[in-house]
Amino acid sequence: MTESTRLRLLGRNDLAGRGQCGEGTSLYVSGGRRFLYVAHERGPVNFSILDVSDPRSPRLIGQVELPHEKVRSNSLAIAGEVMIVAYQVSEPGLEPAGIEVFDLANPAEPRSIASLDLSGPRSRGTHWVGCVDGRYAYLSTGTPDSQPASPKDDQFVVIVDLAEPSRPSEVGRWWLPGTQQGDAAPPPRRHPRLDSGFRPHNIHVQPGRPDRAYVGYIDGGVIVLDVSDKSAPSLVSRLEYHPPMNGFSHTALPLPSRGLLAITDECIRDDGADHPKMLWIADVSYEKRPLIVSTAPLPPVEDFARRGGRFGAHNLHENEPFDWSWQSEEVLFASFFNAGVRAYDVSDAFHPREVASFVPDVPPGAGVPQINDLFVDSEGIVYAAERSGQGIYVLQYEGS
Repeated sequence: MTESTRLRLLGRNDLAGRGQCGEGTSLYVSGGRRFLYVAHERGPVNFSILDVSDPRSPRLIGQVELPHEKVRSNSLAIAGEVMIVAYQVSEPGLEPAGIEVFDLANPAEPRSIASLDLSGPRSRGTHWVGCVDGRYAYLSTGTPDSQPASPKDDQFVVIVDLAEPSRPSEVGRWWLPGTQQGDAAPPPRRHPRLDSGFRPHNIHVQPGRPDRAYVGYIDGGVIVLDVSDKSAPSLVSRLEYHPPMNGFSHTALPLPSRGLLAITDECIRDDGADHPKMLWIADVSYEKRPLIVSTAPLPPVEDFARRGGRFGAHNLHENEPFDWSWQSEEVLFASFFNAGVRAYDVSDAFHPREVASFVPDVPPGAGVPQINDLFVDSEGIVYAAERSGQGIYVLQYEGS
């Protein structure tokens, strides 16, 4: 049975039975039409294109396929008339590994205009890509020359210049000292219970603060980087809390006018085995010493952990600086796997409270829902991406 509070189901599309959605979900508005692009958790689909001009009837209009079964395009980003897709392979040395750039002049039929090959003997390529200003893309990636000290530390921050979208080029890189061979710093201490590695996941840079990058660095916690010089990113501060927490810092979303960060730790194990995986609020008003000040309430672990699949935080809607994007520093939307979509009022940073939720029903035999990602438009319409085969749910937020 569907469980819903202040999030009303408008429509759904199962992506032609291939609805294993990743964590790249983005909306693009052009010519009076609204297009949703969805990266896939695994092949054969690279990404899907939907016309969501009528949110009650989301329509699949295209799917681009991957070249082989050992590559996935888990992430994508849109800025201007350009879309960047990330490619990660299952074994180092395979191709394509890196990014591909698409022109969106015809949004229904994206046209490939460039690739940046980041494959190499120790590289799985790019897990995540972000770009909001149309000029610089931020990647969590391996490179042809990378030499990770541990296989679990095989990706780092790479900045790519898209001034000429048809000729993307690397301009800068940064990794946690001690994670590449030859570093003067000693290797970081591994997590004693759940070692997921030291590498970046999401990297957030906002147009209003182009000199700062906020990075979820898996077991490294949260990293704040000075990126005023794109060729030489440097460490500002690090928020370390793994252990005692169970690792996998995923997203660090700045709420700049309030001096806050919203942080999620991704759940990566079924049945609550890595609980708790939280949405945290941290104070970064004094950026040299970031401090966690609260957590958002979770639904009951005793209930949801028993339902099967993953239970805990994952992605946040990222307040993309587009006219059609939800932009709020007080109401945040997050994906929570089997706990669906949750919305939180964080106007009181010390006492976040849940204001809406949606957990879909799934057909018999389909297991449990695993909401992986989401995008929220300026009217509070939520596009929720599900990873186990159910596709896209379109919801209307009915909060104040």
